[in-house]
Amino acid sequence: MKIPDLDLDGCFKRLHLANARRVWRDLVVRAEREDWSCRDFLSLLLAEEIAHRQQTRLGRVSRWAHFPFLKTIDDFDFTYQSVVRLSLLGSALSPDFVTEGQSLILTGKPGRGKTHLAIAIAYRAIQNGFEARFVTAAELIDDLSSAFRSGHLAERLATYTHPAVLVVDEVGYLTYGTDAANMLFHVVNDRHRHKRTMIFTTNKPLNAWGRVLHDEDLALAIVDRVLERGRLLTLDGPSLRTTHLGLDDATSPEASHQLARISGTDRPEFPEPTISKEARVAATIGVLGLREEMSSAPFHCESSVPIL
Repeated sequence: MKIPDLDLDGCFKRLHLANARRVWRDLVVRAEREDWSCRDFLSLLLAEEIAHRQQTRLGRVSRWAHFPFLKTIDDFDFTYQSVVRLSLLGSALSPDFVTEGQSLILTGKPGRGKTHLAIAIAYRAIQNGFEARFVTAAELIDDLSSAFRSGHLAERLATYTHPAVLVVDEVGYLTYGTDAANMLFHVVNDRHRHKRTMIFTTNKPLNAWGRVLHDEDLALAIVDRVLERGRLLTLDGPSLRTTHLGLDDATSPEASHQLARISGTDRPEFPEPTISKEARVAATIGVLGLREEMSSAPFHCESSVPIL
């Protein structure tokens, strides 16, 4: 049987196999040199195309997700966590986490890695074939409030209701408008009805969301819907941003009594020439006493140096 002489470049282009079009000549040389079978050659050519498409998709979907930075679960340091472990997050890293519409609320003080962990879980969902979107609570509320005032709320809602995974970061960090609960409820309620995954990070206890969002009833409804198929995880330990200072909590009262540290050193590189409060008081009393004594004594000076 005579094989027709095809324009392979043209065929690959027509089939939109861009990577195969780039690598097939090199693979032919390797196949001839290493005596590959036709099956081996075809398998490697297809594997290269699939890997390239997967990598291209990861980059495209990750850019669309608007992550402020890209972190993976392998980058997260569980050393300082007393409760949260990688094994505890197993279900959140599987495809079932998205297909079953599960959700998470990550709570804790600043610097505990809440945003890192939320992004890592969302990125794993992207690796599992889903789309994700990242937004801060303030950005989401401002965006929807503006769309509502201009009469385009329904159109804008799709941005936050359609992705398979939505990360809403920093609930409670900033002050929101009086319609905050209403805007957030639109998103949460729609995603809850369609069983779409939500991940929230917050530094506020859940019973404080009513004050943050200016509506106790709607805040309760929001939390109720998120946690129906979700979990609440508290991240503890020291702030990961200040671990180099050796403080459990850089904002605690105890931290203010410890020596200042610059760039992780044990003491200031350029210490100020200060004295203790007690020494300063004693020195002041001594100077005042000397002045009183000098004012009561007759003036006598044999030195040619003027007294200032």
